Amino acid sequence: MKQRSMKWLKMLTEANGVPGYEDGIAAIIEKEMKGVAAISRDRLGSIICEKAGTRGGPKIMLPGHMDEVGFMVKAITKEGYIRFIPMGGWWPQVILAQRVIVKTSKGEYTGVVGSTPPHKLSEEERKKPAEIKTMFIDIGVKDKEEAEKKFGVRPGDPIIPICPFEELANKNYILAKAYDDRVGCALFMDVIAELQGRKHPNVVYGAGTVQEEVGLRGAKTAAAVIDPDVCICLDVGIASDTPGAKDDDANDLGKGPQISVYDGSMIPNIRLRDLFIKTAERRKIPYQIQVLQTGGTDAGRVHMHSEGVPSLYLGMPTRYIHSSVGIIHKADYDNALKLILEVIAQLDAKTVARL
Repeated sequence: MKQRSMKWLKMLTEANGVPGYEDGIAAIIEKEMKGVAAISRDRLGSIICEKAGTRGGPKIMLPGHMDEVGFMVKAITKEGYIRFIPMGGWWPQVILAQRVIVKTSKGEYTGVVGSTPPHKLSEEERKKPAEIKTMFIDIGVKDKEEAEKKFGVRPGDPIIPICPFEELANKNYILAKAYDDRVGCALFMDVIAELQGRKHPNVVYGAGTVQEEVGLRGAKTAAAVIDPDVCICLDVGIASDTPGAKDDDANDLGKGPQISVYDGSMIPNIRLRDLFIKTAERRKIPYQIQVLQTGGTDAGRVHMHSEGVPSLYLGMPTRYIHSSVGIIHKADYDNALKLILEVIAQLDAKTVARL
């Protein structure tokens, strides 16, 4: 993996941006893409990076959403504990005892997710999964007044998991939060960077979209601005190489990006799907097939734009998505980048018309 890619992944994943609070992520993308692409915004906050190859050629949209799963302050108890709601889909069991950042008008404060100690639960209660409504965040204050007046905590404040970017024992494996979907943002930035000085028969639009985790909202408005002819959505996929994973759903880290043939929001354009598969096989780029029966991506909204947009979702195999941490493999990132560039080079007006 190039130094540039590592730098962008670290910057993007360590930045904080839950749905509706993506400005910091957009600022990073704008700064890094300045002079490389033409930058614009939609009115919801999505950032669009335009790289023209052939003016008048097909418009290729590469959405990667900027928001990450997180939480929002719902209320403060009289004792100063924070009740919260999820922003995006969470399995409650992965939330307990996690460290988080609460961002207020007066600063950023570390907290920990707590709940009733098991020692104070009945035997029957201990058998039941904890629910988010029973959890709270402790930022270390004496009461509600101190939380509100001194530290500025109020309903609506965003709450973000804490997880630094880190290479693991085998340095091909990298750990961070918010791969979903800062990895997609980094990929479209890398695509645009790689296209500098290259001829391509189209105009490429990297789109950092907002509020994907709460309903694919930015995808709708960004597509209205771009009016794309093709959409290649860049998002995480499910890695199933951990204990307990199903054998019939084998998608492993290090074995290539995932070409999705089905997800809960979209059946991909069949010709575009086949173009990806044939290109990968011809260029000897490793790939995997993904079937995702639940969940969806920005492509689920973009493919229904206007008269319809030929679309495909390319996944980055990722362990532990929708939690406070994820793990990806550097080779999958590199091969995803190669495959996207190879396909973009083929998307001229005649090919797009055949889709």
